Amino acid sequence: MNRSAQWEDDSRADGVADVFARLFAGPADGVWAAPGRVNLIGEHTDYNDGFALPIALPRNTLLAARARTDGRLRLHSAQGEGGITELSVAALAPGAVTGWAAYPAGVVWALAEAGHTVGGADLHFDSTVPTGAGLSSSAALECVVAVAYDALYGLGLPGPELARIAQRAENAFAGVPCGIMDQMASICCTAEAALHLDARTPQDHRQVPLDLRGQGLGLLVIDTRVSHDLADGAYAALRAGCERAAALLGLPALRDVDAGELPKVLRALPAELVPLVRHVVTENARVTEAVSRLREGDAAALGPILTEGHASLRDDYRVSCPETDLAVSAALDAGALGARMTGGGFGGSVIALVEAGREDAVGGSVTAAFGAAGHRPPRLFPVTPAAGARRLAPERGTRRSAGSGGSEVRGLSR
Repeated sequence: MNRSAQWEDDSRADGVADVFARLFAGPADGVWAAPGRVNLIGEHTDYNDGFALPIALPRNTLLAARARTDGRLRLHSAQGEGGITELSVAALAPGAVTGWAAYPAGVVWALAEAGHTVGGADLHFDSTVPTGAGLSSSAALECVVAVAYDALYGLGLPGPELARIAQRAENAFAGVPCGIMDQMASICCTAEAALHLDARTPQDHRQVPLDLRGQGLGLLVIDTRVSHDLADGAYAALRAGCERAAALLGLPALRDVDAGELPKVLRALPAELVPLVRHVVTENARVTEAVSRLREGDAAALGPILTEGHASLRDDYRVSCPETDLAVSAALDAGALGARMTGGGFGGSVIALVEAGREDAVGGSVTAAFGAAGHRPPRLFPVTPAAGARRLAPERGTRRSAGSGGSEVRGLSR
């Protein structure tokens, strides 16, 4: 993480701790952070046991937390409404909590369901991860609770296991059938690197060096401000289609389709499943190619890969929308090396790979195109690969279990 981003997080941690103390009449045991993510390439592949290449955003959800001994879970968000939400840990169950509180409560439920001895806590959140922008604000919320609870209750769980817990919270408690990529990115990414994820064996993830500035490049996020809700059924329908295709092919998952056999495979499928399979298989190949280019030190070669990925999401997976398509085309017309929609789709954000110093020019062209089309101005911000979930402030009085070796979260990156 660069020094300015680290200073900003540390400064915010002090403020979050101060608000916690006023809300809950005493100091927090610690302050933790978990970032949103941008997925460079590898969209809708994780729930098909495939590959992805995300980076963590330099935008985080911060959490000040303190363990409780009475089994009560008290939640407050600086971005929420309605004051403090109070719940019973023993009464947590899917469907029992709605709204934003379902995500942190779901993590506590998932930890207990997995057999971990956890109790209540006071939790105050403050986030700079945009919501509804396809940048995994929900995963940041889940993952910051996972790492804080790991420390508060001395669980000593490795990063990929915490990511599984957070994913289960989103799947079973919040009702979104996502894969594990968002949670792995939020917990396991490192600064100046992309996370090469194999969703079948997430514990074997690898860090791929990505020094954009050192190669004269920048990455611009274009938030179209078209909000999406992945719990509305469209995402689930796509996943069900992929699972049906794999079953018809007699395979565990679409990840197991041989790219060289793709034309033959597609001829064996019902017409409505052909574009889904074609996207997943070609997208996995794009991840592999992107990793190869980065290991060769040629980050600029990501440009055409990004653009090809967007065409596949638009034409085969059909999860784009007019605003994301316009953002991509306007960025390319303005000289971006490549651009694509990132995230689950149906709105959200676009990323554009640009030459360093061209971020404002490309962003200005996209904004002008949005104005001409009658859309709201997009939100624009440059990003660099940032650090994953971590503790920001010292823990005071944090619990430790016997043999846990302390309350640090272990195994968060590899």
